[in-house]
Amino acid sequence: MMGELNIPLPAGYRVQDVLAFHSRDAEGVAEQITEQGLRKGILLGGVPVLIDIAFPTNAKDATNAAKKAKTTKAVEGMALCRVVPDGELTAAQQQAVEDALLNMLGLRIDPAAFADFARADPVLGPILARQPGLRIVQSATVFEALTWAIIGQQINLSFAISLRRSLIQVAGRPHSSGLWCYPEASDVARLQLDELTSRKFSRAKAETVLRLAQLVDEGKLSLARDRDPMEVSRELLAVKGIGPWTVNYALLRGYGYPDCSLHGDVAVRTAFHQLMGGEARPDIAEAERLLERYKPHRTMAAAYLWASLSDQAG
Repeated sequence: MMGELNIPLPAGYRVQDVLAFHSRDAEGVAEQITEQGLRKGILLGGVPVLIDIAFPTNAKDATNAAKKAKTTKAVEGMALCRVVPDGELTAAQQQAVEDALLNMLGLRIDPAAFADFARADPVLGPILARQPGLRIVQSATVFEALTWAIIGQQINLSFAISLRRSLIQVAGRPHSSGLWCYPEASDVARLQLDELTSRKFSRAKAETVLRLAQLVDEGKLSLARDRDPMEVSRELLAVKGIGPWTVNYALLRGYGYPDCSLHGDVAVRTAFHQLMGGEARPDIAEAERLLERYKPHRTMAAAYLWASLSDQAG
C-alpha cells in the first residue's frame, strides 16, 4: 500500500471546480464524488489503483476526514490523499500516482500569472474578476486525456460520457473496492474494432482510439510527461484521425501545457461571440487571431472563455 500524501492547496483554491470536472459521469463508474471529496480508479502498469482525495475545509472537517482515512494528519488547506493499489507499486508507478494527483487537483498551471496578464483585458478581465483562481483540472493521465479528446470530438457531452463509460467497462478493470479503473494503452490496444462499434462508437472514432493505443503500446509513440509538447504535437498530428483540436485539448488536459490554442473549439468561439457581440460567431481563423493576444497564456484564456458561458453576472 502506497499510503497517504498530503498536498498543500493554495489560498482561494476552488474545490468546486475539481469536483465538477470529476463528476461528469453521473453513474460514477470510475470516479465518485464523496462527502469529503472524490475517489478515482486508474490502471498503472497493470495495477488497479484507488485514489481517494478529501478536502477538509475547517477543523471539524479535517478531523472527520482524518478519521475516515485512518490517519492523524488532517490539515485544513490540504488535499488529504489516500492511495490504495491492488498490488505493489514500483518507484515509477508511485511517481505516476503523484503526477495523477497534481493533474486531478489542477495544480499544473498557476492561475496567478494569467490574472496579472489579463486583469485589464476588456474581454476576459471582468470574468476573471468575478471568478478569481480558476484552474485547469486535468485527466489523471495523458492517455486518458487523449482518448477523452478523441471520444468527445463532434458529439454532445452526454453521448461522449456514455462512450467513455463503455471504454472503461470494456477495457478497464475493477479495483478491489468495486470502482472501475480507467484503462491504459495496453488494455485498449487488445480490443477488437467491433467491441467498440457494438457500443455505439462510430467506426472512425473506434479506429482512431485503437490506432492511438496500439502506437503507444508498441512504443512507437511516447506520451512521457517530460517530452517537448511541440514534438508530441507533431507526432500526434501524424496519427490518422487526430487533428489540431484533439492535440491542443490533450495538451491542455493531459500535459497542463499553458499555451494551447483552442481556436477550433465551438464553445470558445461561442464565448467570444457572446462577450464581444457581432452578427456571427467567429470562424476558426478569427478565433485563432483573437486568442493570439493571450499568448503565452492561451490555455487559461480558454478556461475563462468556457467559464463565461455559465457566468451569471454582467
